[in-house]
Amino acid sequence: MINFRPTDENTTYLLLVRHGATEANEQRPYILQGDGIDMNLSENGRRQATAVGQFLSQYPLSAVYASTMKRSIETAETIAQHHDLTVEQHAELKEADVGAWEGLDWGTIMERNPEAHARFFANPAENPYLDGESYNDVHNRAAPKINELLDRHRGKAFAVVAHNVVNRALLAPIMGVDMKYAKEIAQANTGVNILKNDGHRTKLVTLNSFFHLEGQEF
Repeated sequence: MINFRPTDENTTYLLLVRHGATEANEQRPYILQGDGIDMNLSENGRRQATAVGQFLSQYPLSAVYASTMKRSIETAETIAQHHDLTVEQHAELKEADVGAWEGLDWGTIMERNPEAHARFFANPAENPYLDGESYNDVHNRAAPKINELLDRHRGKAFAVVAHNVVNRALLAPIMGVDMKYAKEIAQANTGVNILKNDGHRTKLVTLNSFFHLEGQEF
């Protein structure tokens, strides 16, 4: 059992979770699912959400937050029900705006927009999804909300269910990774990242844990 129970009034733990899978995540090749596609969880995604909810039931969570997107809310609710909590939603935590590439796979994107595709892969921190957001854009809207929640729950533990790009953009600076390479940070569906804040600095304790999915597809 991971010990992340707060030890003093300044120590705060954030469990940053990616939502369960949707049909868009499960397509092969998968398609980009930004803030313009608002799918519910797939059957497998609901199993994943149930598994992470049961796993986190052993820990004393003071609150559970989600973005305003269905896949995030549904996952968060499976966590919150074990703690008799109501999920609070925040639009700042929604997935990246992937612009003109919404609903497309990377092969199609490369054929249609080779130059924009190359710029994005060279540096997604500065070069946005075509007509959408960059990784820096996502960080700049999501990080202030996370800092606000850390202050709100000082000395406690709480969970946030967000999205692949959002989590990557939040984790990169904490890990000391240049935002240019944030796209390489793995975030499995319902993967759990444990962050510890001492009132001055946030550190990564655990990255992308998905042991709760043992024996399941993800």
